[in-house]
Formats: sequence, C-alpha cells, structure tokens
Amino acid sequence: MKPITRVNDFVVKFANVNGSGSASANALFARAVLRMGVPVAARNIFPSNIQGLPTWYEVRIVEEGWRGRRGGVDLMVAMNPETWTQDVAEIEPGGYLFYDSTRPLPESRLRSDITAIGMPITAICNAEYTDARQRQLFKNIVYLGALAALLSIEPAEVEKLLAEQYRGKEALLDANRKAFRMGFDYETAHGPVGLRIERRDKVGNRIFIDGNKAAALGAVYGGATLCAWYPITPSSSLAEGFIAQCRKLRIEPGTGKHRYAIVQAEDELSSIGMVIGGAWNGARSFTATSGPGISLMQEFIGLAYFAEIPAVLFDVQRGSPSTGMPTKTQQADILCCAYASHGDTKHVLLFPEDPKECFEMGAQAFDLADRLQTPIFVMLDLDMGMQDWLCEPLTWDDSHRMDQGKRMTSADLEAGKDFGRYLDVDGDGITYRTIPGTHPKRGAFFTRGTSKDRYARYTEDGSAYVDNMQRLLRKFETAKDYVPAPVVERAARPTRAGVIWYGSTGAPMQESLRALEKLGIHLDRMRVRAFPFADAVVDFIAEHDHVFVVEQNRDAQLRTLLVNECGIDPGRLVPVLHYDGNPLTARFITREIAEKAAVFNFKPMRKVAP
Repeated sequence: MKPITRVNDFVVKFANVNGSGSASANALFARAVLRMGVPVAARNIFPSNIQGLPTWYEVRIVEEGWRGRRGGVDLMVAMNPETWTQDVAEIEPGGYLFYDSTRPLPESRLRSDITAIGMPITAICNAEYTDARQRQLFKNIVYLGALAALLSIEPAEVEKLLAEQYRGKEALLDANRKAFRMGFDYETAHGPVGLRIERRDKVGNRIFIDGNKAAALGAVYGGATLCAWYPITPSSSLAEGFIAQCRKLRIEPGTGKHRYAIVQAEDELSSIGMVIGGAWNGARSFTATSGPGISLMQEFIGLAYFAEIPAVLFDVQRGSPSTGMPTKTQQADILCCAYASHGDTKHVLLFPEDPKECFEMGAQAFDLADRLQTPIFVMLDLDMGMQDWLCEPLTWDDSHRMDQGKRMTSADLEAGKDFGRYLDVDGDGITYRTIPGTHPKRGAFFTRGTSKDRYARYTEDGSAYVDNMQRLLRKFETAKDYVPAPVVERAARPTRAGVIWYGSTGAPMQESLRALEKLGIHLDRMRVRAFPFADAVVDFIAEHDHVFVVEQNRDAQLRTLLVNECGIDPGRLVPVLHYDGNPLTARFITREIAEKAAVFNFKPMRKVAP
C-alpha cells in the first residue's frame, strides 16, 4: 500500500490516558497549525471519570475550512496501550502510526498497509528526568516536538505558544522548550512523512472559541444580571464563563460594586426557582444546565409558562437518558424542552449552529424572554459547548437597545389605563405586565400558577381557562415573527428532494452536501434555527417529495416536532439519525443519505467511503 501523501488536508488523532497531562500538549499542536494559517477542526473525546480511562483528541487539518469531523484517521499518535487495537484499526489504508517504541512490538501488533513510526519516548524521558511525574508530563511535549518535525510544523510557532503559556514562569518555559527540542531533533534526523503542513493565510481574522464561553458572553451583552445554576457536565463552563466576564465587565467604576448576582444553588430545582423569582422582579435571569437538570426543573418551568415570567435556560445537551454519557454529545432534549412541564405547554427553542450564534442567540434570548414573557431555551450540545471551534469574530451592534416588551409604567397606571395582567389588548397574545413596586396601589405584586381570569383573579371557570390557554397559543404564533428565521439554500440543479438540520449538525453537513453532489444527489437545504417553526419551514417541505431530517438522537425528535406541529405527512420526512455520542462525520451523513436516496431513485455514481 502506497503511503498517503497530502498537504494541509489530513486527520491526526491522539490516543492518551485521562489525567496524563496530554490535553495541554495536544491543544498546543492544534494551535500551532492555526498559527501557520491553516484551519483546524479539533475534538476532545474524553471519559466522565477523573483519570485512568482512555481519552482521544482529534485534529482535522483542512485548508478548505470544514468544521466537522471527516471520519477516519491518517496519523494515529498511539500513546495508550489499552486502546492499541482499536486505535490501529481506525487508521486509513496508507496512513501512519506514531508510537512509543521503547519496548519492541511484534509485527502482529502492526498493519502491513500503514507506515509505523517508532520513537523510544519513554527511554528518552527516563534518561533525562528522575522525577516520575516529570517523566510522564514531558513525554507529551517530546512527542509534540517529534510531530512538528514529521509534519513540517515550524518550531518557532510552537515555542511562541509555549512562551505565552508559561509567561512569567521561566523555569517551566525552559524545561518545556528543552523537551520539545528533544523530540524535534530526534525526528528531524529521521525525515518527514507524506503528510505535511505548509504555511497559508486561510485562518484570517477568525477566532478559536467554544460555544459555552461565547454563550456566556452573549448573556452579558443580553443584559443578564442573575445567574443561578447547579454544576453539571457539559454546562458548568458556561456559568463559569459568565462569572469571569462579570468580574471584568460588571464592576461599577469607582465604587467597585458588583452589578450582578451569581448563586451556585443546592440543586437544579433551587436554581430555576431563583431564576424565575429574579425574572419576576425584573432582573434578566438565566440558568445553565443539561438534560437531567431540565428533567428536574419541569414543574417550575410550567409555572413560568403559565404565570408568564421571562427566563432563559441554556441547555447544553449530552448523551442521555438518565446519567447516560455525561461527556458525550447528542441532540436529545428537543421534545423534552419543547413541551417541558405537565399539561399543555409549548416553549420557544433557539438552535445555534456554532459559537458565533451561541453569542448572538445567547444575547437575543433575553430580549425574546422579555418580549414574549415566557421561558426561552437556547439549545447547545456538548460538541458545540465544550469544543473549540474556528468561527467568525463575535460582533455587537452598540446601537442595540434591550427589548423589555410590554410594560406599564407608574405613569400609565396613574393615568388610569386599564391593566389586566392577562388581558390581550391587541390580539397578539402578549399582555402588559408591571414590575413589582411600579405603583403603590395598582399593578401586579403577586402571581399565581393556578387558573385565573384576564385580571389575574383566581377562577376555575372552564371558559376563563380556555380563554387563557387560547391566548397562550396566539402568543406562541406571534413568536414566529421574533425568533431567528430558517436559512435556505438551493441546490445547483432543480430537485424534488431536500434536507433539514439544526445546531452543530451544520458542521459536517456542508461538506457532505458537496460530496452528495459529486454522487449526483442534489438537495435543497434548510437549517432550522428556532421553534416555533416559521411558515417557511412548512413551505419548504411542501415543495419536495422527500426531505431528509438529519439529527443526533435515536427517536427523530425534530422530525416528530415537525409532524406534530406542522401536520406533515411522516412519509415525506426521511430520518437520518446518529446517536453514538460522538460528533457525527461528513462521511456518515453522505453514506446514510446516499443509501436512503437510492430507494427514491437517486442513483449514486460511485460507492461512498465507510
């Protein structure tokens, strides 16, 4: 088998042990490639224990800028004996295996169709260091140096990154530089491989950031002043990011007063209760959680819906149900959030595609919550929330003013304006509200979760209840005009088939669409960005005989929502489902759609790679 030869277009995967200190070195590798002007898509695949179990870090180097996983590995850096067999099996024919050859391996442990590159890393570190922990930690920097030599990464870029990481810690900087040079010099003597990184200018002004940090900054720009949360993977870093930003941006100049409140509650029930209490009092309030937290918050969410209290919930979805796979990704909370709580409820969901949209929708959610007086769910997932993505810079319009929705002031009430807390005066389903204390005698000081009439007076009269519930449906219909519209693109050729997706699925989707076109499969495409669905979603489906719905869960939850809410014939919506917990790949989408399309007489021109 001829070795693979590629420039700026290959996948490197690191197989390590959790807790070995490899994460820092692996991230340095990805950032060094970025510093050479070549885009990367990086994924940290890690277990839910503290240390000892296998962990992987996959770096896709791709000059074209694709942000999703491709599938397959061209160079495996195999540093974990426990996963050796599966790691070696994952390498593409003609690919490369880099491993620690301190202990010789029998030929039976290798493959004849790949190139094995052994380096006695343990022996090198044992000869240089006496401390056991140093031996382990510097192994990672040694193999980083070796990879720089093998792949033609400019060593100056790595050394700049080391200098930034260890600024002010000269002893650590010198030690890491030395370890890096040991690996670099060793492999320089052996020559490069067929995979090579060449300097380009393809990164531009894009930034490398994860969705949780971006969403946290969005909450700051959206005017949030109260965060109540309970730690849960993978959402904790969102709340932590908000704390960090508030410490920089929400301290009153001169006095040093904190213009924010952050409470780490004793559980998820307490956190959502605090959010609702703060929002009822006029504070822009939010919580960050994941699926198990949403399950526990159900009754309070129903209260916010029925009492019509604005609140924002960031749901960073993970493998489920129950404890599920806490450090794996899915899109499996869609139905849970859309209909959260008992009884007849419907909630607004936002589906950001990348960190830039996490920032934008993170800010927009607070305007929507105030405008619609209801909970707003921002639906991230672990892949988007915890992984660094290369995306366009986060931008903000300084002329933007917060939309506080329909509020009656003290002057309005003093002038004798008719105020009914649940009175719809203009037919859009949204009523006027007051902040407690707006007026000493008039306005809403209390709220209730029981049935009431238009003036918030307790009643269990059936007609009053129906009147209120129908108004809530009108408000949900009105929400269509405020939530982000879907994004539609047409295929290069006329077609009667389409594809719909949402969220982080967009990362591999664009690449897959190009691959499908090469197979002769042309699809109109729509990215859904919010629920309730715009009328354009129904129109798009109506235009096509079949529409593929690509999502990351077992039960086709978006497809179910489309059928339930839009009256779509289920036979027109073809599910393409991925739910093993790993971010889906372009190859998976291409293969699944090509196989399903064959049933509808779309004839692929060639076989799709597995």
